[in-house]
Amino acid sequence: MPGDRRRVVVTGATAGLGYYSAERLVAAGHQVVLAARDAERAVRAADLLRVRVPGADVDTVALDLADLASVRTGASAISAGGPVDGLLANAGVVGSRRRQTTTDGFELQFGTNHLGHFALVSHLLPALESAGRARVVHLGSISHRWVRLDLDDPMMVSSYSGAVAYARSKLAVMTFGFDLDRRLRAAGSSVSSVVAHPGFSWESLSDPRPPVVEPRRPPAVLTSMMHTFSQGKEVGAEPLVHALAGEDVVGGEYWGPAGWFQLTGAPARVPAKRHTRDESVAARLWQVSAGLTGVQPVISSPAP
Repeated sequence: MPGDRRRVVVTGATAGLGYYSAERLVAAGHQVVLAARDAERAVRAADLLRVRVPGADVDTVALDLADLASVRTGASAISAGGPVDGLLANAGVVGSRRRQTTTDGFELQFGTNHLGHFALVSHLLPALESAGRARVVHLGSISHRWVRLDLDDPMMVSSYSGAVAYARSKLAVMTFGFDLDRRLRAAGSSVSSVVAHPGFSWESLSDPRPPVVEPRRPPAVLTSMMHTFSQGKEVGAEPLVHALAGEDVVGGEYWGPAGWFQLTGAPARVPAKRHTRDESVAARLWQVSAGLTGVQPVISSPAP
């Protein structure tokens, strides 16, 4: 979506990385649609964006990624507003000690972080294709390095760990993001797919944005230590925004912080582990995801 003013959708823009990304995008002159499950928080975020960026063009749409019916109706409302030049698939949940499920009965993290966005991309792809040179950015994570997908038990029914469930959900997000770009390229689509991650970003180190982001400050000694290997979420948002709007970004790339171990730093192309690009795993993940959600991205070839 590089170029002039564009229409961009950001999921999870009512707090943290999503809010800071939306703020940067409206400041750059783009029209931003905040897709959020909590209408009150969405309005609060939109109001703050208009205060901080006079003339900001912001809209809100109700969309709960943990509810496939909500994803469908939210995507329909977004598409009714016209072509979509960019989608920042940012929203996500971080697991708890006990296994929880979405409205549709999926394990909460896999169901929200991956399946919800898989369905959203499926529904929005026609609007993305109609825009020309549109881009989808999927929010990855450093945690993908330490896990592998278990597509025989994607909902972790037999054995559950919140941390493993989160890491696997993010690995699924990344695997889908890279696979989607391969399929888009093969079809000659004008849409591209990119994966990005924010490094080690803490809200407690972030610039306050009351009443949307009100970080609790840890003791000064701890804050000083945290700054050696982590950063505020307003900095973590930079690779996400660059992946979405940067002129030098190419489909299939992975963007994150340039610093040590990709924890902090300016946006840069960074390596992902080889297993994120395993085409046989990706094909099975696509099949499993389509079966669970009842939808899948239908990629159109360009008109001759």
